[in-house]
Amino acid sequence: DASVGTVVALLSVSDRDSGANGRVRCAVWPAAPFGLVATFAGSYSLVLREALDRERVSEYEVEVRAEDGGAPPLRASRGLRVPVSDVNDNAPAFAQAVYTVLARENNAAGAELARLWARDPDEAGNGRVSYSVAEGGAGAGSGSGWRPASSYVSVDAESGRLWALRPLDYEELQVLQFEVRAVDAGEPPLCGNATVQLFVVDENDNAPALLPPAGGGPGPWSAGEASAWAPGSLWAWAAWGAPAGQVVAKIRAVDADSGYNAWLRYELWEPRGKGPFRVGLYSGEVSTARALEEADGPRQRLLIVVRDHGEPSRSATATLSVSLVEGAEAALAAAGAGSSGAGLRPAAGAEGGAAAAAAATNVWLVVAICAVSSLFLLAVVLYGASRWAPRAAVLSGPGPATLVCASEVGSWSYSQRQSRSLCVADGAGKSDLMVF
Repeated sequence: DASVGTVVALLSVSDRDSGANGRVRCAVWPAAPFGLVATFAGSYSLVLREALDRERVSEYEVEVRAEDGGAPPLRASRGLRVPVSDVNDNAPAFAQAVYTVLARENNAAGAELARLWARDPDEAGNGRVSYSVAEGGAGAGSGSGWRPASSYVSVDAESGRLWALRPLDYEELQVLQFEVRAVDAGEPPLCGNATVQLFVVDENDNAPALLPPAGGGPGPWSAGEASAWAPGSLWAWAAWGAPAGQVVAKIRAVDADSGYNAWLRYELWEPRGKGPFRVGLYSGEVSTARALEEADGPRQRLLIVVRDHGEPSRSATATLSVSLVEGAEAALAAAGAGSSGAGLRPAAGAEGGAAAAAAATNVWLVVAICAVSSLFLLAVVLYGASRWAPRAAVLSGPGPATLVCASEVGSWSYSQRQSRSLCVADGAGKSDLMVF
């Protein structure tokens, strides 16, 4: 950091000859970054002509050449070594601005995740770098809020190795982004930053979880019975004679993992072979494999296994009880199951008085609607019959012309012809209604 014009060395040159033979001319080689300035007779100053950069050239070999004015001229030279001292003019710089680090979940505490390295071209303390986690963090799951990155990872101050302070859980934390700072020991200290993006790789550590029937509530029974629903115990109806391919229920499950670890497949474990039902491999829909017969019995118990595609695979088991009923009963059951979706019901207490009460209520509702509709239709028919029924006419003999209608704008003309009065069937004369 020496400024231009700084004196680097003082030189003295002498020649014992006299006159022109003793006049000396001096020059420096190479011409940059130094130059010679004559101060007084026989004395020169080696000065700086350009700024120096120790990280580019740490030492210069300079030659000063002297030549007298005689004939022939005589010459002499002297070499100088000029080392450049270091100043802290370079901040530590990481090899990458952003580091991407992959870490498997459930890793052991203290496991090494990566190694960061920052270069400082200065020497000695000016180039000695120490590392630290500067800032960053992530929002943790389960409502625990934001957590700093220093609670998950740590970096070795001397080597730059990144360590895990605790096992990582993919379901809690997927991405952790933070900054690592590198500071040198110069005066004043200089620093550099790098961003680290830590991605947690999912492991198959969660088994599939069965969900309750769709719609948020299980069918027409009390909330107390609904709260007693046990995961994996389901119930559905199917009608005798139902054709092959008719969906009677749908198994719903979810896996907290991601990717292949959360991709579920459904398998019918019992009964195996040529049973009356089958389950969709990836849809979970339980449908009839053939037409249902009375020989199949009043109830079928299906054991369905839900597996994921992780390694090793994890599974959950669902028990589905299918009651085989008549078509009308199945329709009433399906109507009562509209709010719960797919005809699924909890197994415990599902065939008790609550189901019978629901069916009786639906029957009385249908009867009431039919009765009201019949009364309304009968009233309409009677009104139409009385309004539009034909009336018997009785013709009377000749009579005098009478005024039919009068108003403020005039009156109808009198008829000079014979008129006949129109009467109803009971003989009451209507003298105000005339036919001309």
